[in-house]
Amino acid sequence: MSTTETTPESTLTLYERIGGAAAVEAAVEVFYKKALADYRVYRYFDGVDTEKLIAKQKAFFTLAFGGPNNYTGADLRTAHSRLVKMGLGNDQFNVILEHLGDTLKELKVPQDLIEEVLTLAESTRNDVLGK
Repeated sequence: MSTTETTPESTLTLYERIGGAAAVEAAVEVFYKKALADYRVYRYFDGVDTEKLIAKQKAFFTLAFGGPNNYTGADLRTAHSRLVKMGLGNDQFNVILEHLGDTLKELKVPQDLIEEVLTLAESTRNDVLGK
């Protein structure tokens, strides 16, 4: 009789594999520094309380990566509808993915986890863009 054993790594969530709360916090902080400084997308943050936005993003990433659910924000479609009306589209979404990938590389996240995060982020494109 043969049984397949699971390794501890295979039972961990993306949240745990990426480094938990400290990693999510660091990633969101670095990510927003990049996004807020980028002429291609910074206008979408005009008039936004960035501290509040960063806190919501940390909670959202934590939830999306399989960590504790402390997210109390709107769904993606509702949260981004104002930005879509301002012209948010595929080009800007691609810029955000670029900054997310660059942030994770800068923080020395392993490539397989970066790809997993980017795949997850890509899966939100239609909701974020209201499609």
